[in-house]
Amino acid sequence: MILQSLVKYYEALEQKGEITRPGWCKVKISFALDLSEDGKLKRVIPLKTEKIRGKKTVWEPSTMTVPQMVTRSSGVSSNFLCDNSSYLLGIDNKGKPERSLECFECAKAKHLEILKDVESPAARAVTRYFETWEPDKAKENPALSEVFEELISGANLVFWIDTDYAQEDPWIKEAWEKYSSSSAGGPVGVCLVTGEKTEIARIHGTIKGVAGAQSSGAALVSFNAPAFESYGKEQSFNAPVGNYAVYAYTTALNHLLADRTHVTSIGDTTVVYWSEDGDEVCQNIFLNVSEPSVDNYEIIDGVFKNLESGKAVNIPGVEGAISMDQKFYILGLAPNAARIAVRFFYQDSFGNILRHLKEHYDRMEIVKPSWDTAEYLGIWRMMMETVNKKSRDKKPAPNMAGAVYRSIISGDRYPYALYQAVMGRIRAEQDDSDSGIRKITRGRAAIIKAFLLRNGICGEEEITMELNEDNKSIAYVLGREFAVLEAIQEEANPGINATIKDRYFNSACVNPATIFPILFKLKNSHIKKMNNKGKEVYYEKMLGDLQERIISSAVSGEAVPMYPKRLSLEEQGSFILGYYHQTQKRYEKKLKEDN
Repeated sequence: MILQSLVKYYEALEQKGEITRPGWCKVKISFALDLSEDGKLKRVIPLKTEKIRGKKTVWEPSTMTVPQMVTRSSGVSSNFLCDNSSYLLGIDNKGKPERSLECFECAKAKHLEILKDVESPAARAVTRYFETWEPDKAKENPALSEVFEELISGANLVFWIDTDYAQEDPWIKEAWEKYSSSSAGGPVGVCLVTGEKTEIARIHGTIKGVAGAQSSGAALVSFNAPAFESYGKEQSFNAPVGNYAVYAYTTALNHLLADRTHVTSIGDTTVVYWSEDGDEVCQNIFLNVSEPSVDNYEIIDGVFKNLESGKAVNIPGVEGAISMDQKFYILGLAPNAARIAVRFFYQDSFGNILRHLKEHYDRMEIVKPSWDTAEYLGIWRMMMETVNKKSRDKKPAPNMAGAVYRSIISGDRYPYALYQAVMGRIRAEQDDSDSGIRKITRGRAAIIKAFLLRNGICGEEEITMELNEDNKSIAYVLGREFAVLEAIQEEANPGINATIKDRYFNSACVNPATIFPILFKLKNSHIKKMNNKGKEVYYEKMLGDLQERIISSAVSGEAVPMYPKRLSLEEQGSFILGYYHQTQKRYEKKLKEDN
């Protein structure tokens, strides 16, 4: 399904003229070798352009359309009209002159074979160049001296003749397309992607742009050991895909990965997405909705309001409504040595995917501190709540990140690993006396709320956005009670650095029966220090109300609160939510009083 979807995407882009046709590819080029009509090297033309990346200015190679490049893992194999210095100049910085000479001779043979019957001036110049160039004297050539070190470092080079690039000469183009389309005499079979009987590709092209993978490219489909082969079939003949389909899917995927404005990284997973008709507007909407920022809240609100009301989704500056019925694809890729692993692949109508994201944001909605202006918590910010801020590698667990992303876009249940990771971070930071956080953040509380709701542990009438005074769950009430006890201690000791939360929170959350009797003894001492009868009455009344809720939920006939001996992990989440809601309510009241 992945390859078929990419081939359809390729064909949609090809009809629009936005992607190269078979036999050609787009490559970053650093220099052009300027040749005279008799094949002499006149100069080297730099092709890098100045671009701004964030606050920095960098020089980047130009992107050009050149003849399709070969897949090289080992051995010597030359490209046509575009290659590195080993093949086009016979020199490099690897300290192996014999291999460099072998590469040049390979390129020479290929160019002379393809151009032997071409009579254009550009073809004659390239032919004469390969016939007369002497690699052993290259270092002495004055045309190379100024950029020699950069030339031999692996940069891609092309040929420039008179007023144009060699690959743009119409006679050379015709010769190349005839050469590239000629049958290599490989085995013929039924292509798994197109269903047509065609020549099967032995090696698939490489994919570039996956974070963490080899910069030279990695394979999405490959077989490199006998253990992966069957029925005597070697290499990619085990998964028969025709040459056209291989070219189409690799070109389409490289095109997606090269468009960095529509590529997202979640942990070690690189996420790309596209619509079946190749419309970039859908990509823009999905990017805004999945990665919200202060600048795009209005766009997101507009999209969600139209979805909710059943109206057409329109984007300012774009004519017509966006089709919610067209297929939309999301692919998560991760590095795996010289190969690429598929973390997830999801396809659905564009409208359904947006609805799933809206439902996720609704579940994540929770009361927040006054200083937090973020309306929506994007998926990346959500995943960062599971990360240790003190760790050197501040990335979420790889497998978990991909699983969470897929659960959100598909509307499925959240993976249990997400809940465990958040609870683990809360426990760890409460136990860390040097932690600069010492609080349950809005993001972590929101994740707990969303998990308990979507995974069917609590109902919407029980877990709400803000404090729910009607919630009679013992775990939730205990969390509220802990927040009140902490408030009493802070009122009695203004400016206190460490509260009962730092010492008792984790234990109270897990073993209430052991800890709460201790906390109430401490409360009696704290409340005597207040010297404020009104506040004493206020807090005692609040605690009395919470205690009554616990008694009413305990065994009939008990006159004192019956604290549970142990709370399950899910109940601990309710405890934390109760604490968070009650604390935010207190800060909200204090803010109103200050105002």
